[in-house]
Amino acid sequence: MTDRPKLVGFNRLLLAFVNSWKGFRGALAAEAAFRQEVLLASVMIPLGAWLGKTGIEKALLISSMLLVLIVELLNTGIETVVDRIGLERHVLSGLAKDVGSTAVLLSFTVLIVTWGFVLFGPV
Repeated sequence: MTDRPKLVGFNRLLLAFVNSWKGFRGALAAEAAFRQEVLLASVMIPLGAWLGKTGIEKALLISSMLLVLIVELLNTGIETVVDRIGLERHVLSGLAKDVGSTAVLLSFTVLIVTWGFVLFGPV
């Protein structure tokens, strides 16, 4: 533990932004799935802004894509910590990674369901 004083105000926000940017760049460099999802988002987010008729529709279409990115980043964090602890196979390590992967799958389900209902209405 350091005796350094805690940052407050603008300096804390600036450091938080810098750390977030490092995390984003690190995920882009290390995770093919995140790179693919960022590429998908670069198409889907403008498309959602264009296809949504109301502000709520635009928000739903865009935020459902952002949810996929958020969950992928959390999954990457889980996988990174599990790998940091050890690379040997362990039931709990496998479960942690599988659960994270399932969360990503469910976020894609939210994306598909949201886009389906907004663009095509209830079935």
